[in-house]
Amino acid sequence: MEAGGECFPKQRQVLIFFLVLGVALAGWESRRYSVMEETESGLFVANLAKDLGLGVGELAARGARVVSEDNEPRLLLDLQTGELILNEKLDREEMCGPRDPCVMHFQVLLKKPLGVFRAELLVRDINDHSPEFPEGEMTLKISENSPPGTVFPLKKAQDLDVGNNNIQNYSISPNSHFHVSTRIRGDGRKYPELVLDKELDREKQTELRLTLTALDGGSPPRSGTTQVRILVLDVNDNAPEFAKTLYQVKVPENSPVGMLIIKVSARDLDTGTNGEISYSYFYISQEISTTFELNNLSGEVRLVKKLDFETRSSYELEIDAADGGGLSGRCSVSIEVVDVNDNFPEITISSLTSPIPENSPETEVALFRIRDRDSGDNGRMTCSIQDDLPFLLKPSEENFYTLVTNGALDRETRAEYNITITVTDLGTPRLKTQHNITVTVSDVNDNAPAFSQAAYTLRVRENNSPALHIGSVSATDRDSGANAQVTYSLLPPQDPQLPLASLVSINADNGQLFALRSLDFEALRAFEFRVGAADRGSPALSSQALVRVLVVDDNDNSPFVLYPLQNGSAPCTELVPRAAEAGYLVTKVVAVDGDSGQNAWLSYQLLKATEPGLFGVWAHSGEVRTARLLSERDAVKHRLVVLVKDNGEPPLSASVTLHVLLVDGFSQPYLPLPDAAAAEARADPLTVYLVVALASVSSLFLFSVLVFVAVRLCRRSRAASGGGCSVPEGPFPGHLVDVSGAGTLSHSYQYELDTILQVEERALATMSVKARCNDDCAGLC
Repeated sequence: MEAGGECFPKQRQVLIFFLVLGVALAGWESRRYSVMEETESGLFVANLAKDLGLGVGELAARGARVVSEDNEPRLLLDLQTGELILNEKLDREEMCGPRDPCVMHFQVLLKKPLGVFRAELLVRDINDHSPEFPEGEMTLKISENSPPGTVFPLKKAQDLDVGNNNIQNYSISPNSHFHVSTRIRGDGRKYPELVLDKELDREKQTELRLTLTALDGGSPPRSGTTQVRILVLDVNDNAPEFAKTLYQVKVPENSPVGMLIIKVSARDLDTGTNGEISYSYFYISQEISTTFELNNLSGEVRLVKKLDFETRSSYELEIDAADGGGLSGRCSVSIEVVDVNDNFPEITISSLTSPIPENSPETEVALFRIRDRDSGDNGRMTCSIQDDLPFLLKPSEENFYTLVTNGALDRETRAEYNITITVTDLGTPRLKTQHNITVTVSDVNDNAPAFSQAAYTLRVRENNSPALHIGSVSATDRDSGANAQVTYSLLPPQDPQLPLASLVSINADNGQLFALRSLDFEALRAFEFRVGAADRGSPALSSQALVRVLVVDDNDNSPFVLYPLQNGSAPCTELVPRAAEAGYLVTKVVAVDGDSGQNAWLSYQLLKATEPGLFGVWAHSGEVRTARLLSERDAVKHRLVVLVKDNGEPPLSASVTLHVLLVDGFSQPYLPLPDAAAAEARADPLTVYLVVALASVSSLFLFSVLVFVAVRLCRRSRAASGGGCSVPEGPFPGHLVDVSGAGTLSHSYQYELDTILQVEERALATMSVKARCNDDCAGLC
């Protein structure tokens, strides 16, 4: 059996033809079957083979098939058993909609021989749908003066089920104003009506919400609901009323322009134009109209101009509210301006004294007044100055202060004070004002000039040019003006023998010192004096400083030979035994230099000799010694020229000539004797020379002893007083002899004494020899 495929158009036309023909020929009565909708597929409907009176296998043999009018394969024929089976779940609402009853027509076709069997399938309804309203909420507008009994139609609900399963009645939620009645139309459908039971009052209840319920007759019954919103329409029977008759508001004075001050609100129980409220000023002044703005629709009062508590602290507004029906209400608005700390303290200086003498006691410097335009804590103030200043603030009258000095001032410590007067209020946030005043301190001559040094040491090279600038002294005075102008002067020297006025002068304005004449180191090595510095104050103050002038030596003195003496008389002759060994001391050249320091450091050298290499001179001592052993071939007479040179720049020098005679011994004549007359003629001058030499050596020895004693005493005095004798500074060169300007020998004085004694003894021995020569062998010398 085919399960119901789609036939081609030709086949369908043939099938319909045979079907009509079969009906006409057979004339069989139609059969009706029934099933409940939503029944699952596979349900047994009927046994067609039995109903047609056919055997079990005859349906298949005759090609039986089931055909519905809409060609939907809702039924299935089992050709083997002849049972008619439900092929799919049936939905009555889908198949028939609101039509009742719901019948599906179908035919059973037999081909061999041709036959047609008509049948109907009744699909019975079940309550599988609930009533549904077209909208979730319906709105009704009912005037509050509507009389009771007024009927207001409502929208009906729909139910896809039919019969008893369709809507049976309506109900509404309990309330005191309405009930619902169910009406039936001519087509049998039921719809609801809302009936007013009690008058409405919009001012008490402007809106009602009711629940409308539709109930079907199924078992169990199903229902559907919707909301009914009832708007009560107004009648102008109420005047506007403000929430308050008096509004009070506090507004800070620094509120910005455009700020919302307050919003007044009036209520009108009416609606529509009867409830539309507009706001206006009942009475308004020019100042209020320029300060506040009233919104006619919202009742908002906004600021249109800056407030100033100090100008006006409060405002009173009268506002009227009117509805569209001509009724009105009134309220008052009290606006209090709240002071904020928006004014800085003010300082007014009444008097100021400047400058102030530095030695003044407590003195009034300034008188001033302070003020703050704010009120309360915002207007209370504190006044102060810096803590580290010698000034005090003293309150006098209300808000007046006096600035005074806290004792005497010192201009030299601080000549000017920048005083900051600070006034701070006690508001939040705190505001402060500062005012600077400058107080200067005038000078009083209370400081003497002060030299930069207590003592000045100046050095001047001797042989200077007159009017030479040799140095300066400087004194400063901490005062100012004429009190600080310093003049300099020379004070009388402590030593009355010092010709200070002819030695130096001073510039009274700048303290420059000048040498008036050329100085001589050998005559005046140092001198000291005092300089005074005085200011021009009244009375004048002064101070002193010590000036020490040291004359610096210049190499202007040549060495002077003390021994042997070079006086133009017969030259001195030194006797040397031929048996003398190398290094034998022949004599010692003694010289001094009037200069000092390195200018007096002397050196000796052999400039000329009769026989070079026989004698030598020690550079640092001036000793003349034999350089080698003497021999018989050496000449008897020798002439030596010794050069004495100082260490100055340029160096100066002197020379001395020595005569040396070689003898075999001091006891025996060695030289051949001349004739008696010649010896007699020479005896007397020779004796004179020997006596003079002995006297010179003795004098030199005594002089050296005296100089040594004087130098030792001078050194002791210098160690005690820190000054005194001039001695060369620094070590001496190894090849030089240090001789002081006074002619004293300063290099190993003990050695010098021994040497001089040796020379003296040798001279005495020579004199003895020469005397014997005069007596025993005239002509030997």
